Amino acid sequence: MAATETVLGTGPKPGMLPDAVARRRRAMFWHLVLRALRLRRQRVLVVFGALAVGAAIVTAMAAVYFDINAKMSQELRSFGANFYVGPGGTGRMAEADYDAVLAAAPTGLVTAASPYLYGMARTEKEKVVMLGLSFASLRQLVPYWQVSGNWIGVDFDDRSAMLGRKLAERLELQPGGTLTLVEGGARKALRVRGLIEAGDATDNLLVVTLGLAQRWLDAPGQISHALFSLDSNLGRADGFATRMRDEHPDLDVRPILKVSASEGQVLDKIKGLMGLVSVVILVLSTLCVNTTLIAIVGERAREFALQKALGARDRDLVLQILAETGLTALAATVTGCALGYLLAQGLGRAVFSAAIDLRWPVLPLTIASLSLVALAAAVAPMRRIMQIQPAAVLKGE
Repeated sequence: MAATETVLGTGPKPGMLPDAVARRRRAMFWHLVLRALRLRRQRVLVVFGALAVGAAIVTAMAAVYFDINAKMSQELRSFGANFYVGPGGTGRMAEADYDAVLAAAPTGLVTAASPYLYGMARTEKEKVVMLGLSFASLRQLVPYWQVSGNWIGVDFDDRSAMLGRKLAERLELQPGGTLTLVEGGARKALRVRGLIEAGDATDNLLVVTLGLAQRWLDAPGQISHALFSLDSNLGRADGFATRMRDEHPDLDVRPILKVSASEGQVLDKIKGLMGLVSVVILVLSTLCVNTTLIAIVGERAREFALQKALGARDRDLVLQILAETGLTALAATVTGCALGYLLAQGLGRAVFSAAIDLRWPVLPLTIASLSLVALAAAVAPMRRIMQIQPAAVLKGE
């Protein structure tokens, strides 16, 4: 290397301080690196493009991967409740048991929950099935209900009710109308706030707050069962169910598998697909960069041979090619991360109609992946550089 510096005018001169010599060496090194990037712009752009595409795909897939649990849980929760708690046999269960199960749930597991109480009641026209529940959590438990009129949003409103659409048609009622319950000499007027269309037995129900149902059905402190909406991690739901069965052997506690299992399976499949896509793209990027770097080394064989002949060591040339690759990879990573974030937002809007949050592991994962790709792609070119024989190359052999 000293000989190279002497020929190029950067070698040490009499009276120069060591710091000045080191600065001149560094300046010459970066001059060679930047000159190589500038003179072989087309090849460098190929390397840049391959790495930028890899960074964009990894960033997008990683952003969706780490945020998909929340987004898929929100999307799949449109199926309704996914966890059931009921009496072990026939009859009803104590509302206190429901409260105990709800209190025992780990923080963040339960997103919505409501007790349900069914019974027969009589109106002025016919007998109806009354359902008492918690209106505060109702929208999250039954998001598929189509409601004409208004939802009831509080649990203390015992003067309002919601009717299934078929029941409302039989009773000739519309939102704003009044339905009267009768039992012996007792009468209770309820204002109809909304009509429910669910496509199931709910279309024939009279839905009221749980407190009113317990008083009218003479079932204080009793419920028929309870439904919960848990987050989409099936393992947590199963573990919670097992623990509750051990603590409450008289209760029937179980996930509603048609929803919970589908959530877990869909998440696993999507995550596996995203991981596979990322790996394939990174492998292709590595091959593309490797091929281009080998071509660059072939084109610059006489240059490297001349540097070796002037005293440059293999290590100096390896550092030079690593610096060139590293600068290109750095620019490609920054560009790819920006493009990947935009791609992730597009995927989020298209699939979930929501933005994707960029969680903290995404950028470190992208940087680590691209660093490994660049390093792996540079191995073969570095070996080619070390195998260059200056005499043979400069003679044209």
